[in-house]
Amino acid sequence: NIEINKSTTTSSTTTTITMAVKQRRNKKSNAAAVVKDAPDSNAAATAPLVIKPILFEDHLPPLPLVFTVLFCSGALWVLGLRDFLATGKNFLGDMDDAYLEFTKSTQWFADAKGWKSTQGGLSAVQGRTTDENNMGGLFVRKLVGAATIAIHLHKLLPILFHPKGAQWKHGHFRPLLATSVLANLSIATLYGVYMEDFSVAGADLVPTIIMALLGLETLVMLTYLIRQTKTTRGPSVIMPEGKIPTSTVNRICARTVLVVSGVMTLIAGRDVFMSGSVIPFIPRDDIYLEWTGAFLHSPPHGSVEAAEHGLDAPFYVGDKFISQLAGVSILVLCLYKFVSSCMIQYGSDGSGWIKSKMFWRTSSVTGALIVFCFRLFHAPALSASLDIRWHLMMLSYEAFILGLYAFM
Repeated sequence: NIEINKSTTTSSTTTTITMAVKQRRNKKSNAAAVVKDAPDSNAAATAPLVIKPILFEDHLPPLPLVFTVLFCSGALWVLGLRDFLATGKNFLGDMDDAYLEFTKSTQWFADAKGWKSTQGGLSAVQGRTTDENNMGGLFVRKLVGAATIAIHLHKLLPILFHPKGAQWKHGHFRPLLATSVLANLSIATLYGVYMEDFSVAGADLVPTIIMALLGLETLVMLTYLIRQTKTTRGPSVIMPEGKIPTSTVNRICARTVLVVSGVMTLIAGRDVFMSGSVIPFIPRDDIYLEWTGAFLHSPPHGSVEAAEHGLDAPFYVGDKFISQLAGVSILVLCLYKFVSSCMIQYGSDGSGWIKSKMFWRTSSVTGALIVFCFRLFHAPALSASLDIRWHLMMLSYEAFILGLYAFM
């Protein structure tokens, strides 16, 4: 009996152990099925590593474009800074000396007294205009320097310090690149028109370098504009009251730019295409032309100035080039403001604000620089019976409005 009980106990124990093992196997298989169906935690943890390269490529401007703008616009910005703060200073050797002689910019550079000399700086501006100091000619050259600084800052600042929310993949940089291409082509065209005169004077090396820098930058910008054929929109936003996706970004800025920059476009366009022509409805326009020397290089046909200076006009080709360069530079600055205020649409995703702020931030800062240039020559202009207070008020108001909405 004892032996039979032992065998019965052993078999029941074996059966119990076998059932426990089967249950444990079923639990493992069920757990494996649950784990298989569950999301991979390691994959979720490593997901940000895949997103990082997309962030840089989709949200920031491409590095080749950034380096090209830094090199080309940076070099031209330095030339503009020289024309504004040290008019007539030579720092590129013989080729620069020939270019400065052609544009007659060395008249205001004097370094005989060392550090006490004016050296073409801001201290070269005198309180009264005379035939000897030619403050009108100095004004045109310093305005060219200030406008050159402003033009290239419109490309440098948005590329390096773009506003919050700007994304390359959404096409926020396209209006800036397209406008900059037109600006570069306009300036390069003017240099090309005068290239024969530069060659005759032996001063064609610096203009060739300037055209090469503008051409390289334009080529790179056009390449990225053509390659970026498809852009994605951001999520739609609730339209503010009175706005639709095709509305202008800000009506106050648009009206201000149309009034102020519209008048600037009229005067600058005259200086480029009809140099020396008097606009009858602009007060003291003839005095402005005489003060800046326009009657010397472009005397109106049949006028007293044409009888007096008509034969001498070809000798002032350098002055005419500088005058037209100033006009083209002002037209380019007005183009930047027209595009940002009147041509960019609000957009269903509200991207118009981002695109416009790229322009407005730079336009407000550079507008203040242009105002400073005009204010610097208020006294010598007034001594020549030319009151530029209205110019100062209009330019200041435009810079203030653009700055107000750019940094709000």
